[in-house]
Parts: sequence; structure tokens; C-alpha cells
Amino acid sequence: MKITTSLALAAAASSASAHTIFVSLNGGAVGDGVRVPSYDGPITEVNSNDIVCNGGPNPTRATSTVITVQAGSQAKLTWRHTLTSGPNDVIDASHKGPVMAYLKKVNDATKDSGVGSGWFKIAEDGFDGSKWGVDRLIANQGIQTVTIPQCIAPGQYLLRGELIALHGAQNQKGAQFYMECAQINIVGGSASKTPSSVSLPGAYSASDPGILYNLYNGQKTYKAPGPAVFKC
Repeated sequence: MKITTSLALAAAASSASAHTIFVSLNGGAVGDGVRVPSYDGPITEVNSNDIVCNGGPNPTRATSTVITVQAGSQAKLTWRHTLTSGPNDVIDASHKGPVMAYLKKVNDATKDSGVGSGWFKIAEDGFDGSKWGVDRLIANQGIQTVTIPQCIAPGQYLLRGELIALHGAQNQKGAQFYMECAQINIVGGSASKTPSSVSLPGAYSASDPGILYNLYNGQKTYKAPGPAVFKC
């Protein structure tokens, strides 16, 4: 059933109080190893450096922690409406869209901005024709579970969690991007494969069908922006 124009307008109107932040990794303290902002607002310009690890209007806090993660293990990214929200306050249900994750190998995860090449996608939860990744994230109380590829090289990485809210995406620059970067050290990787990678910014275009998208016209398919998910 199509969502009416009035519902679409109501969803857009609720956006000012319905944002989200990737606040912690693997049950750690908020901001310990994850570069969190104090403000939970979105990025809307895909060609800005802010699309990488947040920043700009949402300055992020530096953290000296690098979180050790085993290659082949599952990592759990916790999303919350604000830095102090609980598991029942993840994001407004109107903010439907995909939930994704990327990695980038770096020399020093505490200092690398992430801007530029080297990013590869490791997880994507989009649309199955009835429910969105955001629906499943809310149902799971804000926990996004991703698998760290076993076949990549060990070392320090940035782990970028990303959520795209599409409630206003029928208009140019209406899609809302939420992302933060965790600083991790992957151990036990076999280094048997080197993923092909993309640049951020650069991997997304404002006219990509997964970014300029009408949530309200009854579409049953959706293609998320960016590269295909890397698999070992």
C-alpha cells in the first residue's frame, strides 16, 4: 500500500527529533574507540568530507582507544538516538532505509581521517520488499551485527557504520546520512585477499537510485549506493 502524501509530510516533519548515532562497539562505553559527535544530526552532502566519519556541522570527539577485533568474528555496532538514549530509542521508525558498514586499512586508526581511497563494504541490510534495514535495527534494539572478514590483512582499520534515512529522499539532498567511525585493530586475518576499494567521498552520487529515492510510491525494490559487499 502506498504511503499518502500527508504521511510523507508528517515523516519529514518529524526529522528534526529523530536522528541517530553509532555510539559504541562490542558493548564498550559510549565514545570509547568510536568517534562520536555531540549532535545527532545527519549529513546530506555526499561530496563533502563529512560523509566519511561525520564532522563539519557535527564535530566528532577524538578517542585514543583502538579496539581489538578478531578476524572472522562478529562485531556489534550500537546505534542510539542520542548519546544518552536507551535501547528503545534508536531512531524514529519513519526514517526507513539501509544500514551498512565499511572498513578501511590505515596506519594509525587514531589519526587517519578516513578521507580518500581504501574503503570496502562488509555489510548491507537494505529492503526485502516489506521491511528495511532500519526496521530490523529498531527491532534489534539498535544492535547492528557485522562479520569481520577472515581473509583480510591484520592491522589497524577504521570501521564505518552507516545508516541512510530515505523519508525525504524523493528530493535532491533529501537523503539523510548517519555515520561514525570506530578505531579497530584486526588480529588473526589471513591476508589471503585484498579487497577492491572505493573512495569516500566519491563512491556516492546525489543522483544514485539508492540516494534519490521515493519511499512513498510503492516500490518493492531498492539498490543501496556504493560497492557490492566484499566477501572472502
